[in-house]
Amino acid sequence: MKILFVASEGLPFSKTGGLADVIEALPKALVALGHEVAVVLPRYRGVKAGTVLIPSVTVPLGHRLRFPSIVDGDVVNGVRYFFVDDPDYFDRDGLYGGVSGDYPDNAERFSEFSRAAVEIAKHLWPADVIHCHDWQTALVPVLLRTSYSDDPLVRDIPVVFTIHNMGYHGLFGREVLERAGIPAGVFTISGMEFFGSVNFLKGGLVFADYLTTVSRKYAQEIQTREYGYALDGVVRSRADRLVGILNGVDYSVWSPEKDKLIAARYSAKDLSGKQICKQALLQLFELPPENLAKPVLGIVSRFADQKGFDLIAEKAHALMHEDLVLVVLGSGDRKYEKLFVALAEDYPGRVGVKIAYDNAVAHKIEAGADMFLMPSRYEPCGLNQIYSLKYGTVPIVRATGGLDDTIEPFDLEHGTGTGFKFVQYTGAALLNSVRQALHLFMDERIWRRVQLNGMAKDFSWKASAMEYVKVYAAARAARGLPTEALARNQKPVATSN
Repeated sequence: MKILFVASEGLPFSKTGGLADVIEALPKALVALGHEVAVVLPRYRGVKAGTVLIPSVTVPLGHRLRFPSIVDGDVVNGVRYFFVDDPDYFDRDGLYGGVSGDYPDNAERFSEFSRAAVEIAKHLWPADVIHCHDWQTALVPVLLRTSYSDDPLVRDIPVVFTIHNMGYHGLFGREVLERAGIPAGVFTISGMEFFGSVNFLKGGLVFADYLTTVSRKYAQEIQTREYGYALDGVVRSRADRLVGILNGVDYSVWSPEKDKLIAARYSAKDLSGKQICKQALLQLFELPPENLAKPVLGIVSRFADQKGFDLIAEKAHALMHEDLVLVVLGSGDRKYEKLFVALAEDYPGRVGVKIAYDNAVAHKIEAGADMFLMPSRYEPCGLNQIYSLKYGTVPIVRATGGLDDTIEPFDLEHGTGTGFKFVQYTGAALLNSVRQALHLFMDERIWRRVQLNGMAKDFSWKASAMEYVKVYAAARAARGLPTEALARNQKPVATSN
């Protein structure tokens, strides 16, 4: 099967969040299953230019025409890359915005990108299925079923649309219909209209052949008022075409047996290297070595309410009254940055903070911490809790989205389970879970059991990639197209409330 990914970011070329990790890892896993995969990305600043394949693509944006070019990219891990090259739109400091917020022409930027992606499918890389991701690429299925509906080369290509985070819509004023060259006929309540505005995400939800999101639990949650961000009704109307597939992890990068960024490698058979990593972590954060016997609680995150930092703020001093050490890496809302800096001043020698994102330090926290805290308000999938399992760093999470799908509460009687989780979104519930973990940490034999349970889990991409192949086949079948032999007679399990 020939699969064309269309995304606004992807490693190793561009990244602001977890989407980029998926766009690197999932195509590689699909190639390993025997499929042909190409990825279309914008050519952002710093991305090396390759051979120009199409010097000029005519893109109508209202009364204006733009002429981006299509540039060939490297073949990485068997995946071919194409770049949409328009320096005025994509050669900027940030991918989506700058210090003053989102770029005001994002609708035009990603409308052009989506049209160029369709042209790649038409002229360069005829695909059996197109896989789009988040609002920035949601116009691809919209355009295929409207502007390209009479084009025999592309009109029947099925589209799978993945929602990585329901909280980001791509919401613009009605005037962008003209400005971004969006067909006026889609501005209806059954199309892209959203309380008088234009909603890109809604376009993807309505016009794609199949929808996926990044965990089974999140597929259920986005059908509710609490997590649907006023699009829950649209999602429920398409529940028979919605599938939750958990993101995978690349264990060639995130495994203590192979990690080149940590102080010592270790495994479930020999955990002695973890103590060396803990010692190195304390040194990195300039925390005294006498803390080595204390439990180290790690956090690596964007600082935002979504990630549960309001709960951490509520119980920060109560947490620090426990016998623990806290190491924190991240950035985001200034109030939370200030919170952690103040905690480090209030509890010298017990709180280490780095206000930044540093991949190498993230690896060191995963390897050196004893516990990892993710108390998210909502979490479509989450990756750090999965990394933590493999590193023997016991997760403490809230039971939401992918956190709920991947972490099993430890059962002392039966010795089963991989971590600690709480349901109620309250500071008290968070504090109670941390205290449970601290209590069991005192018993080395029990704690080792929790660690080994987690390290035995396998969340590699292969199983997830096979589930996506089933969805691709179902999307082709939904359009009356033949399915590939590999996925024949396999139907995805829709996740509805």
